[in-house]
Amino acid sequence: MSDGSGGQFDDEAAAQQRRARREGVDLDATDTGDPGAAFKAHVREARSEFESHVAHARAEFEEANERIKQRTGRDLIVASAIGIGIGAVLLASLLVVKWVFIAFALAAALLGVFEFGRALIASGRRVDLVAQIGAAIALIFCAALLDPWMLWVTLFVAIAVVIVWRLVGQMVARDGRAHGDVLSDVLAGGLIQLYVAFLAALCVVLLRQEHGEWWVLSFIIIAVAADTGAYAAGLTFGRGGKHPMAPRISPKKTWEGFAGAAVVALLAGVLTGIFLLGIPWWAGVVFGAVILGTATAGDLGESMIKRDLGIKDMSSWLPGHGGVLDRLDSILPSAMAALALFYVLSPLAVST
Repeated sequence: MSDGSGGQFDDEAAAQQRRARREGVDLDATDTGDPGAAFKAHVREARSEFESHVAHARAEFEEANERIKQRTGRDLIVASAIGIGIGAVLLASLLVVKWVFIAFALAAALLGVFEFGRALIASGRRVDLVAQIGAAIALIFCAALLDPWMLWVTLFVAIAVVIVWRLVGQMVARDGRAHGDVLSDVLAGGLIQLYVAFLAALCVVLLRQEHGEWWVLSFIIIAVAADTGAYAAGLTFGRGGKHPMAPRISPKKTWEGFAGAAVVALLAGVLTGIFLLGIPWWAGVVFGAVILGTATAGDLGESMIKRDLGIKDMSSWLPGHGGVLDRLDSILPSAMAALALFYVLSPLAVST
C-alpha cells in the first residue's frame, strides 16, 4: 500500500518537474516550502509568459507593417511617429501661441516652395529659388501683419517678381532656349507661388480671424481624417485596385478609398462643427463635404503634377511620408475653402 502511493507520488513529482522545465519554472524553489521562493518562481513564470505574448504581438505587428510597406511603399511605424509629432506641435501652437503656428506655416511654405522648385529643376524647368523663397516670405508676412485684402496685392507683386526675375535671367543667359520652354518656366514659377505660398498664407489669414484657431484646427482635422479614411478603406476593401478612381493620374486610388474618406470626413465635420465651432450639425456636414472635395482634389492634383514630373514623392525629407508637399497636398487647397466657409458658416455659431 505504502509502496504504491509512494510510486504514484514519484510519478506526479516527475511529471510536475518536466512541466516546470518546459515552462521555465524553478520547481526546486517551490518544493522547499519557502513562500518567498515560491513567489519568485511564480513571478518568473508570469514574466516569461508576458514576454512571450509581447514577442508574439510584436512579430504580428511587424508582419502586418511589412505587408503594408510592400503594398504602399510606406513604413507605418515611422510615418505614424512623425505624424503624431507634427500633430502635437500644430495643436500646441494653435491653442497656446498663434505666432508659433505662423512660424510653422512659414517654415512649411518655404520648404514646400524649395522642394517643388527643386523637383521642377530636376525635370528640366528653370526656377529661381531665391526669388521664389523671397516672394513666399513676403506673402506669409503680409497674411500675418496686414489686412486680408493686401494679400491679393502682394500675390500680384510676388508673381510679377518671379516672372520678371526669370525673364531677366533668361536674357542674361542667352543660350537660345526655345520660347515654349521659357513660357513653361514662367508658368511653373507662378504656379509655385499660387499653389504653395498663397494657399499657406490663406491659412494664416484664417488663423487671424475671431476664433480662427478653431477653424484652422477643424479643417486640418477633417482633411487628415479624410486622408486616413481613404488609406484605411482602400487598403482593406480596394485591394488590387478593384475600382480605380483616376487610373491615369493615380492608379492606387480607388472608389472604395474615397467612400471611406467620405464617411470619416463627414463624421469629422459634424463632430468638429458641434464641439469646436459651435455650428449646427448640418453645417458640419456641409463643412466636412466641402473639405472632402478640396482635399481629394488636392491629392489628385499633386499626383498629376508628380506624374508629369516622373517622380513618386516631392522629396524624402519626411520618412514614411515623402516630402512636405506630400503631406500638405490635401491641406493647402482646403485652406481657401475653409476661409470661405468661415465667412458663410461662422454667423451660425452666434445664432445657435
